[in-house]
Amino acid sequence: MEQSTSLNAAQRDFLQLLGHINTEEELDELRQVVSDYYARKAEEAMNHLWETGQWSKEKDEEILKTHLRTPYRYAK
Repeated sequence: MEQSTSLNAAQRDFLQLLGHINTEEELDELRQVVSDYYARKAEEAMNHLWETGQWSKEKDEEILKTHLRTPYRYAK
């Protein structure tokens, strides 16, 4: 049974771009560009939340005081 994978246009374009990567340095550079892109998008989204009042200093403080760690139960 053959399984086909359908890719969207962005995925196809990115795979084609990856075909032009020839060195580890080029790959590292591309990884940095992609990381920078997503960091910028996250910052823009956070700025939007602040500007629209959906985020505040109080929410920052609340998160800082929230215990988010997973409690681990070790076998004895």
